[in-house]
Amino acid sequence: MTTAFSPSASPSASKLPPHAGDGPSALTAAVEKIPTTVFPSAAVASQSVAAEIADLIRTKSARGETAVLGLATGSTPTRVYDELIRMHREEGLSFKNVVTFNLDEYYPMKPDELQSYVRFMREHLFDHIDIPRGNWNVPDGTLPREQVFDYCAAYERKIKDLGGLDIQILGIGRTGHVGFNEPGSSRDSRTRMITLDKVTRMDAASDFFGEQNVPRKAITMGVDTIMNARRVILMAWGEGKAPTIRRAVEGEVTTAVAASFLQQHASAKIVLDTAAAAELTRFKTPWVLGSLSDFGLTWDRKTTRKAVIWLATTLKKPLLKLTDEDYNEHGLQELIASRGSAYELNIEVFKEMQATITGWPGGKEANENGAAAYHAPGMFQHANAGIFPKRVVLFSPHPDDDVISMGGTFIRLCDQEHEVHVAYQTSGNIAVFDEAALRHADFVREFAAAFGLTDQIVQTMEDRLESFIRNKQPGQVDSPELQKIKGLIRRTEARAGAVSAGIKDDDRIHFLDMPFYETGRVRKKPIGEDDIKVIVDLLEKVKPHQIYAAGDLSDPHGTHRVCLAAILEAVKRLKNRDWMKTCEVWLYRGAWQEWGVDQIEMAVPLSPDEVSRKRIAIFKHESQKDKALFPGSDSREFWQRAEDRNRATAEAYDALGLAEYEAIEGFVRWKEEPI
Repeated sequence: MTTAFSPSASPSASKLPPHAGDGPSALTAAVEKIPTTVFPSAAVASQSVAAEIADLIRTKSARGETAVLGLATGSTPTRVYDELIRMHREEGLSFKNVVTFNLDEYYPMKPDELQSYVRFMREHLFDHIDIPRGNWNVPDGTLPREQVFDYCAAYERKIKDLGGLDIQILGIGRTGHVGFNEPGSSRDSRTRMITLDKVTRMDAASDFFGEQNVPRKAITMGVDTIMNARRVILMAWGEGKAPTIRRAVEGEVTTAVAASFLQQHASAKIVLDTAAAAELTRFKTPWVLGSLSDFGLTWDRKTTRKAVIWLATTLKKPLLKLTDEDYNEHGLQELIASRGSAYELNIEVFKEMQATITGWPGGKEANENGAAAYHAPGMFQHANAGIFPKRVVLFSPHPDDDVISMGGTFIRLCDQEHEVHVAYQTSGNIAVFDEAALRHADFVREFAAAFGLTDQIVQTMEDRLESFIRNKQPGQVDSPELQKIKGLIRRTEARAGAVSAGIKDDDRIHFLDMPFYETGRVRKKPIGEDDIKVIVDLLEKVKPHQIYAAGDLSDPHGTHRVCLAAILEAVKRLKNRDWMKTCEVWLYRGAWQEWGVDQIEMAVPLSPDEVSRKRIAIFKHESQKDKALFPGSDSREFWQRAEDRNRATAEAYDALGLAEYEAIEGFVRWKEEPI
């Protein structure tokens, strides 16, 4: 059974202004050159897009006409396809009058391969609806090279003969590409073979189990083909897409960002979740566009803090050195007028930032004088302030996110004698090199031989592994035995990392192996009730006062997003429990990005010694050391990323005029919002 949870929302995002679901206001229209609609979550946004497609199909059907759809692949449109399937099954939406054309396909690529977009579309849509087999079209990745040119011309003619595309849906790549129209693609380009950009190949590496296995070419619709659609809808979810979205929506039209050509389309729109919209001016710095009241916003604590830190960062000044003139000259006249003077405003934000810093993330035990000695973590009053020691559950999506992203705080909580439980949500088994699995199998064989143990079974297993790996094709799913060995490697590394961080009781190390993950592929199953149950059961058992979870939603593989959705759903289901009423949920980042200093609500400073101890805990994950199988777009090792980000956070605090630390781990407190 699958659920309708949306792991695409940003739990840290600000509440949307009233107009946000209706596209830009008159104030933002001059900045946003493509009509842009922002929804609270990717699930809600996807439902809206699916409803628009369904309306077109029904309208065309009623007229006896064919609906011609341009479709996309990747993680972005999958929820749209899920909703269309639901409408087909529950509302009788028929696709018998629909013809589809997909944007692209890798070349060469057989239609039954794991990475094939033919296979993707069948798994995510075509096999679940009543569209006739001859009515869906995906570029053919099996053609001889000399036939590709004529095939592409025929693909264009077929679209034209049907009257053109009624709706084209798009995602957007990190380079700003739509389809596979990489930087440099011209406005007049048509369906053709192209060479993939290195960034695109890096981003696709996880699907192919290594960049070296990613095809170097693809067949794609051109920019002109897309622009000839009567309606174009580009969707994007998550913080990782935010900078590219800003370039496409607010930047100049340029071949460097193919999506920017949509500024010239008469009926194009952008559909975003709050995270993907974060870099747009109306969300990042709305005060430069006019009065906040025009956006349905007020100068509340959060907006004030964000604006003042933005001003200090822009001017490279400490908070307490900002002047009235600084505010007036940078669009913040309204703010300074509401507070009277820069002096008062500076002190207010400075104290608030100072209050985020704590060396006691779980709180401090009261001395003989009572609760007055207690130092609560973060900048808020806490329902569990008088409880010490606390029971803590630290959720780690992969077996190393705990020590990478909050290893210093993990160590601090253990050192300060809280009851810390660490829960590894997935096995992480796909992220282990085949060679590492063989090395561990060889160790077991040598171990058996050294102690005179019966090793025939071990030898047989090792032979089978060697045979499988020797004949394994790029991207092929590992055999069950190989998946198991890789999972055990990650499990033993995770246990070593947790012990290094300070866990002394093995009963406090939990391996949840959430079912959604166990496909042997980068592409996972939808989150289901079994996934929620393992989280609920653990929380019911521990009854924590604090929960730490990964809010690092730019994870390119989507695992963090799904894992967080499962945690927050479990928290919501348990919210009426007595113990849950005093439980706090803190979100950490670090593996893929970091919280901005204007977002941080608890800042845990690390000493040089704690930074070193954190690094040692990360090094326990030997299979991820030196070179990870799925490093994403960042070439640094995970320990380097973490240290650089923690150091940068500390430097940002220092630049604002606060205390200077070696490193800082930042956290945001989760408040119940749509997920």
